[in-house]
Amino acid sequence: MRENLILPGVTRWESDQGPAVRLEHITQRFGDKTVLDDLSLDIPVGKTTVIIGESGSGKSVLLKTMNGLLLPTSGTCSLFGQDTAKLSTAQLNDLRKRTGTILQDYALIDSVSVFENVAFPLVENAHFKPAEIRRLVEESLAPLGLSEAIDKYPYELSGGMKKRVSFARATIHQPELTFFDEPTTGLDPLMIVFVDEMIRDLRKRYDMTSVIISHDVQSIFRLADRVAFLHGGKIIFQGSLDEVRATQIPEVRRFFDSANKIAKTQNQISGDPYVRVRDLHKSFSGKEVLKGVSLDVPRRKITVIIGGSGSGKSVLLKNILGLFVPDSGSVNVNGLELTQCTEREREEMRTRIGMLFQGAALFDSMTVEENVGFPLRERRNRVPEPEVRERVAEMLERLKISAIAKAYPSSISAGQRKRVGLARAIITRPELMIYDEPTTGQDPVMIRYVDDMILEAHDTFELTTIVISHDMISTFRIADQIALVYEGIIAARGTPDELRASTHPQVQKMIRAQMG
Repeated sequence: MRENLILPGVTRWESDQGPAVRLEHITQRFGDKTVLDDLSLDIPVGKTTVIIGESGSGKSVLLKTMNGLLLPTSGTCSLFGQDTAKLSTAQLNDLRKRTGTILQDYALIDSVSVFENVAFPLVENAHFKPAEIRRLVEESLAPLGLSEAIDKYPYELSGGMKKRVSFARATIHQPELTFFDEPTTGLDPLMIVFVDEMIRDLRKRYDMTSVIISHDVQSIFRLADRVAFLHGGKIIFQGSLDEVRATQIPEVRRFFDSANKIAKTQNQISGDPYVRVRDLHKSFSGKEVLKGVSLDVPRRKITVIIGGSGSGKSVLLKNILGLFVPDSGSVNVNGLELTQCTEREREEMRTRIGMLFQGAALFDSMTVEENVGFPLRERRNRVPEPEVRERVAEMLERLKISAIAKAYPSSISAGQRKRVGLARAIITRPELMIYDEPTTGQDPVMIRYVDDMILEAHDTFELTTIVISHDMISTFRIADQIALVYEGIIAARGTPDELRASTHPQVQKMIRAQMG
């Protein structure tokens, strides 16, 4: 057990003093919308409580209420025995220094180095000599595999590395209570296991209390001492792992049952490919990212490209889209050789492709329905307005977002924004549909629903589909063909059955990490 580095001398909260956080009859309203409704929950000291629930259920609002970022509309939130609503700003700030918080986005300062980002809490709240701060930052980064990144800038890092930097910054002062809002969102299965192990190690090493918002079912079973399920603004279940396994509460059962391991069974894939990549090489600043990639994407099939963070998946995708020019090799899309055509021809090719990237990239000034209809209204051959409205209404209904049709992106959840982006991509009825991590940040129920939507769109519109994914359960559920990108090459490729039987060590690691 170590002393809080920015509040030296403060006695740690012990279990015999009560829960680290106690929520009593909390209601949280925003305008006429009630997000939390008469909610009560205790967070026991020295334990890990995982809070689960479907996207948009209010989990992040609950977390911000616990750590004092939001004061409740009514009810009492006690943090280390003190009512957050009765504290002055200075008192609440001091209380929150005993905690650490990792929000869903990285929230790194792009203009300063990793060292300066991680050191920020110490520089702003304590009086250490520069050499001591450097030592503490190095100690914080080393277990996360970030020692060599200490003097780099956030723009030089992969998404997984940025996530780990934010993890280091939130815990460098050695808090006694740490809040994690989806700490593994966007990470590949192996990195999820690594981060889970780090959370578990920190808890044991520092006797730390943890509150984790998570959608990842395997993470829940790896980390949780207690599980709380949020639904309709209330905690409808709380208990141990054994109790959550045994519960028959329908909403809880649906959440876990949606994460089952159903996989496609497919025969060998053959025929003329829609996309043909041959011996593709691509380097950046002297670093070779793609090292001779060859891949066929069969027509009217679903090809899922998997691989760890930084393996080259997104670079391969951008070469297929003609956004990058390869150093050598060829990319052929539906008969068009991209390395030998003009930019105008590449632009024309992209009009036949629907794309949903990792970020939804919505227009903040447009409503949901305006965002979804945007591609139809702005294309060269404009769709008649009555048809636009009809197709928008159909897409909103299919993705269960009709209720937010008039809302703006800033007022909806991350999961809802993902669904709006998916609707906007599908509405163009493309020949080739590309999804870059479409299920990132979604709960198991919504992942299953998005998987079903991908399959429905694929079959209804007779698409060729490429999905970039970290999610092995989703991959085996939807794929006709799976391609593993590892260290810049296609290390394994085949049907789900063939990948399951593969002896390639990276394939087996990824399967075990997420599917057991």
